[in-house]
Amino acid sequence: MQNKYSLFLYLSLLIFTIQPTVSLAQTPSNSYPKVVGYAGLVHPLFTFDSQGSTGNFGSVYTVGMPVGINILKSDHIGASLEFVPFVRSDASQTRVSNFLFHPGIMFRFKHGFTFVGRAAFETSGRLGFTPVFNKVIKKGKDTNYFIAIPLPVRFGNDKPTSVGIAFQFGIGF
Repeated sequence: MQNKYSLFLYLSLLIFTIQPTVSLAQTPSNSYPKVVGYAGLVHPLFTFDSQGSTGNFGSVYTVGMPVGINILKSDHIGASLEFVPFVRSDASQTRVSNFLFHPGIMFRFKHGFTFVGRAAFETSGRLGFTPVFNKVIKKGKDTNYFIAIPLPVRFGNDKPTSVGIAFQFGIGF
């Protein structure tokens, strides 16, 4: 009896191991769902709140390094998971100042334009949402180069609600 179960287990593992290879070999390259990744740099430009505005290129400089995974359902829609550590540098130190978990839904349009509506959860205690306007500027065989304009809206952690503008560029693969 135990040999029957062992044989069943071995056959199941063999089929499970071989089956994805066979089906992937028969799948056309434009089929969906498709998983792609990207990495880049994001430069916050200005932040506006009830106390005024703050620029990024003065005595303090902050840069984010987004890394993400996009799961494309079709040519028109997909899901995106983005992870962004932010590094802050001033006259006395450079340190990781914040980490952002940034899931969202992608709406893809013609000519390389994409709108991404993202939720935002920061280790600083702030949360909110970020509309992102994205454009592929150079499409290659295996990579795409893109620029984006994120407009972060944040609230919470006993600070006034803020709206910002940033510039992002990166490479998708």
